[in-house]
Amino acid sequence: MRLVLQRVTEASVSIGGSLHSAIGPGLLVLVGVETGDTEDDVRRMAAKTVALRIFNDDAGVMNRSVADVGGQVLAVSQFTLLASTVKGNRPSYIRAAGHDLAVPLYELYCRLVAEALGRQVLTGVFGADMQVALTNDGPVTILMDSRTR
Repeated sequence: MRLVLQRVTEASVSIGGSLHSAIGPGLLVLVGVETGDTEDDVRRMAAKTVALRIFNDDAGVMNRSVADVGGQVLAVSQFTLLASTVKGNRPSYIRAAGHDLAVPLYELYCRLVAEALGRQVLTGVFGADMQVALTNDGPVTILMDSRTR
């Protein structure tokens, strides 16, 4: 599982020109599920998402988590995070999980983050052509990969 976490002041997802989801301060998380990912990977990544200290404390030091600051989370599925660009100029997505694995693991990730935060995680629509807008705060952008331990 590969995640891109962006600390945002606001973020939204639109589909077909209509607003689908929007958050204020918190995290926009792009979620890529890879063939071979397991529920254990998802549990670890969800826990890390909620606990990662990338929000400023009163001294301006990144020492607080999204849970600590009461931030919102918008999680958007994005298979292109698993692109391989090793050969040629057309990315290969062979490592991206198919719907049968990706959908349940993406939904589990969203549910676990919501449970840990005690509030709803907003989402995009799996497989839809989405327009994602955000204002990155900092900017702070963190890459996480479940295969990196």
